[in-house]
Amino acid sequence: MRTYEMPPFWRSSVGFDRLFDLVNNATNADDNYPPYDIARIGENQYRITLALAGFSPEEITITAEQSTLTVEGRKPSKGDQDYLYQGISLRPFRRVFNLADYVQVKDATFENGMLKIALVREIPEAMKPRRIAIEVAGNDNQQIEGKQTA
Repeated sequence: MRTYEMPPFWRSSVGFDRLFDLVNNATNADDNYPPYDIARIGENQYRITLALAGFSPEEITITAEQSTLTVEGRKPSKGDQDYLYQGISLRPFRRVFNLADYVQVKDATFENGMLKIALVREIPEAMKPRRIAIEVAGNDNQQIEGKQTA
Protein backbone atom coordinates (compact mmCIF):
# COMPACT_ATOMS: atom_id res chain seq x y z
CA MET A 1 0.00 0.00 0.00
CA ARG A 2 1.17 3.48 -0.76
CA THR A 3 1.80 6.08 1.86
CA TYR A 4 1.39 9.75 1.08
CA GLU A 5 3.38 12.56 2.58
CA MET A 6 0.99 15.40 3.41
CA PRO A 7 3.38 18.16 4.61
CA PRO A 8 4.23 19.33 1.04
CA PHE A 9 0.52 19.86 0.39
CA TRP A 10 0.00 21.67 3.69
CA ARG A 11 2.79 24.12 2.85
CA SER A 12 1.23 25.18 -0.44
CA SER A 13 -2.50 25.24 0.33
CA VAL A 14 -4.83 27.04 2.67
CA GLY A 15 -8.21 25.84 3.88
CA PHE A 16 -7.89 22.20 2.79
CA ASP A 17 -7.20 20.80 6.26
CA ARG A 18 -10.41 18.77 6.30
CA LEU A 19 -9.59 17.19 2.93
CA PHE A 20 -6.09 16.21 4.05
CA ASP A 21 -7.50 14.74 7.27
CA LEU A 22 -9.95 12.67 5.22
CA VAL A 23 -7.17 11.29 3.03
CA ASN A 24 -4.96 10.59 6.02
CA ASN A 25 -7.74 8.83 7.95
CA ALA A 26 -8.82 6.78 4.94
CA THR A 27 -5.33 5.39 4.43
CA ASN A 28 -4.95 4.54 8.12
CA ALA A 29 -8.34 2.83 8.64
CA ASP A 30 -7.76 -0.75 9.79
CA ASP A 31 -11.02 -1.53 11.59
CA ASN A 32 -13.60 -3.06 9.27
CA TYR A 33 -16.30 -3.86 11.83
CA PRO A 34 -19.19 -3.70 11.28
CA PRO A 35 -19.26 -4.38 7.54
CA TYR A 36 -21.15 -1.78 5.51
CA ASP A 37 -22.15 -0.72 2.00
CA ILE A 38 -22.58 2.76 0.57
CA ALA A 39 -24.86 2.95 -2.47
CA ARG A 40 -26.02 5.76 -4.72
CA ILE A 41 -29.73 5.21 -5.34
CA GLY A 42 -30.49 8.43 -7.20
CA GLU A 43 -28.86 11.60 -8.44
CA ASN A 44 -28.92 13.14 -4.96
CA GLN A 45 -29.82 10.11 -2.83
CA TYR A 46 -27.56 7.66 -1.03
CA ARG A 47 -27.98 4.71 1.32
CA ILE A 48 -25.58 3.36 3.93
CA THR A 49 -26.29 -0.23 4.98
CA LEU A 50 -24.59 -1.76 8.02
CA ALA A 51 -24.74 -5.46 8.91
CA LEU A 52 -25.53 -5.52 12.63
CA ALA A 53 -26.51 -9.11 13.36
CA GLY A 54 -27.23 -9.63 17.04
CA PHE A 55 -27.95 -5.98 17.78
CA SER A 56 -31.39 -4.52 18.40
CA PRO A 57 -32.45 -0.96 17.46
CA GLU A 58 -32.33 0.04 21.15
CA GLU A 59 -28.62 -0.81 21.29
CA ILE A 60 -27.71 1.40 18.33
CA THR A 61 -27.22 5.17 18.35
CA ILE A 62 -27.11 7.33 15.21
CA THR A 63 -25.80 10.88 15.51
CA ALA A 64 -25.72 13.38 12.63
CA GLU A 65 -23.51 16.42 13.11
CA GLN A 66 -22.44 19.15 10.70
CA SER A 67 -20.33 17.01 8.36
CA THR A 68 -20.26 13.60 10.02
CA LEU A 69 -22.60 10.71 10.64
CA THR A 70 -21.73 8.48 13.60
CA VAL A 71 -23.23 5.04 14.19
CA GLU A 72 -22.48 3.43 17.55
CA GLY A 73 -23.56 0.13 19.01
CA ARG A 74 -23.12 -1.38 22.44
CA LYS A 75 -24.48 -4.63 23.82
CA PRO A 76 -25.12 -4.80 27.55
CA SER A 77 -22.67 -7.24 29.09
CA LYS A 78 -24.23 -10.56 29.94
CA GLY A 79 -21.81 -12.79 31.78
CA ASP A 80 -24.31 -15.60 32.33
CA GLN A 81 -23.21 -17.71 29.33
CA ASP A 82 -20.04 -19.71 28.99
CA TYR A 83 -19.25 -19.83 25.26
CA LEU A 84 -17.32 -22.75 23.83
CA TYR A 85 -16.94 -20.75 20.61
CA GLN A 86 -18.19 -17.24 19.91
CA GLY A 87 -18.07 -16.44 16.19
CA ILE A 88 -20.74 -13.73 16.25
CA SER A 89 -18.97 -10.54 17.11
CA LEU A 90 -21.05 -8.43 19.45
CA ARG A 91 -18.28 -6.06 20.45
CA PRO A 92 -19.01 -2.37 20.81
CA PHE A 93 -18.37 -0.35 17.67
CA ARG A 94 -18.21 3.21 16.45
CA ARG A 95 -18.32 3.91 12.71
CA VAL A 96 -17.93 7.50 11.49
CA PHE A 97 -18.90 8.59 7.97
CA ASN A 98 -17.81 11.96 6.59
CA LEU A 99 -20.62 13.69 4.73
CA ALA A 100 -20.25 16.10 1.83
CA ASP A 101 -21.71 19.57 1.99
CA TYR A 102 -25.53 19.66 2.06
CA VAL A 103 -25.88 15.89 2.60
CA GLN A 104 -28.38 15.18 5.37
CA VAL A 105 -29.84 12.08 6.98
CA LYS A 106 -33.36 11.48 5.75
CA ASP A 107 -34.27 8.43 7.85
CA ALA A 108 -33.03 5.12 9.25
CA THR A 109 -34.64 1.68 9.29
CA PHE A 110 -33.62 -1.57 10.95
CA GLU A 111 -34.76 -4.87 9.45
CA ASN A 112 -33.37 -8.41 9.69
CA GLY A 113 -30.12 -7.27 11.29
CA MET A 114 -29.49 -4.62 8.62
CA LEU A 115 -29.43 -0.93 9.50
CA LYS A 116 -30.28 1.23 6.46
CA ILE A 117 -29.64 4.96 6.61
CA ALA A 118 -31.07 7.09 3.80
CA LEU A 119 -29.18 10.25 2.90
CA VAL A 120 -30.17 13.07 0.57
CA ARG A 121 -28.23 16.01 -0.82
CA GLU A 122 -30.35 19.16 -0.68
CA ILE A 123 -28.57 22.12 -2.19
CA PRO A 124 -30.06 25.46 -1.07
CA GLU A 125 -31.61 27.58 -3.82
CA ALA A 126 -29.01 30.30 -3.23
CA MET A 127 -26.23 27.82 -4.08
CA LYS A 128 -27.78 26.43 -7.27
CA PRO A 129 -26.57 27.81 -10.60
CA ARG A 130 -28.78 30.46 -12.14
CA ARG A 131 -28.72 32.18 -15.49
CA ILE A 132 -27.89 35.88 -15.49
CA ALA A 133 -29.30 38.14 -18.22
CA ILE A 134 -26.75 40.40 -19.92
CA GLU A 135 -27.90 43.90 -20.69
CA VAL A 136 -26.58 45.77 -23.72
CA ALA A 137 -24.76 48.97 -22.72
CA GLY A 138 -26.18 52.20 -24.11
CA ASN A 139 -29.61 50.73 -24.93
CA ASP A 140 -31.97 50.50 -21.96
CA ASN A 141 -34.63 48.51 -23.83
CA GLN A 142 -32.52 45.62 -25.16
CA GLN A 143 -31.04 42.50 -23.64
CA ILE A 144 -29.02 39.76 -25.22
CA GLU A 145 -31.05 36.66 -26.14
CA GLY A 146 -33.60 38.84 -27.92
CA LYS A 147 -35.62 39.62 -24.80
CA GLN A 148 -37.18 43.06 -24.75
CA THR A 149 -37.97 44.94 -21.58
CA ALA A 150 -40.48 47.74 -21.59
